[in-house]
Amino acid sequence: MKVNYTIIEIREKIKDWNKQGLSVGFVPTMGYLHTGHLSLIEAAKRENDKVVVSIFVNPTQFSPNEDLEKYPRNFEKDKLLCEQNGVDILFFPTEQEIYPNKNLINIDINKLDNNLCGRLRIGHFNGVCLIVLKLFNIIKPTNAYFGKKDFQQLQIIKNMVKDFNIDINIIGMPIIREKNGLALSSRNSYLSKEEFEDASIINKSLQKAKYSLENGETDIKKIISNIENSILQKLTAKIDYIEIVDTKNLQKVDKIDCEVLISVAVFIGKTRLIDNIVIQNNM
Repeated sequence: MKVNYTIIEIREKIKDWNKQGLSVGFVPTMGYLHTGHLSLIEAAKRENDKVVVSIFVNPTQFSPNEDLEKYPRNFEKDKLLCEQNGVDILFFPTEQEIYPNKNLINIDINKLDNNLCGRLRIGHFNGVCLIVLKLFNIIKPTNAYFGKKDFQQLQIIKNMVKDFNIDINIIGMPIIREKNGLALSSRNSYLSKEEFEDASIINKSLQKAKYSLENGETDIKKIISNIENSILQKLTAKIDYIEIVDTKNLQKVDKIDCEVLISVAVFIGKTRLIDNIVIQNNM
């Protein structure tokens, strides 16, 4: 495995692969890799000739009051995991390499970021799209892999690729979970032992909501209230949002007459965690 630090060197290697007609699978990450990331790498390796992983903690998607400086980092461990899992190139640029000057042109998202995390983290997905678009232009992969835990991010990137006519396949991969059901996240490392166990209530509440819907419950306010009551059984929990939206446009629904996403963001202690579940409309 090669570690590339500059845009010039990774572009040269990608050009060589392109000349050979090789497909490239790309997994963009912010590092502190876990089993969820490794599932994306595994899929990329299975479906492509070559695999590139990027590690870049992107400052443009953090607001001033968020955890940019405290975001967990462990490059040596990440490098080892990439080597062990068959990555061909690990792209590890500096902030100066990616943002040498202040961008004069940015991305403004229409409608898809006015609910869920986008409603509370103003500008977050503008920053996500900016870095993803930059990485796509640098690496020009055949396929790019994203986890469905960040469902809003996945849908926004799919629409960005479609709207900008970018010739890349965006592949969403299933949520990978801890044994207690907690969705894997780099931020799980912030949790104490007690908080880690309490955090299992998030997925349990979503599963109860799914069961309720599948057994005929149609009152959205009641479904949300039940999720809220379930989560707040844990004293460490504070709800950021609970929303039910159409999976296609991410807009709130008044009734379950389409495929919907039940999405939650919850603080366990000081750690903000997100999770979701997709419900098919079988009624």
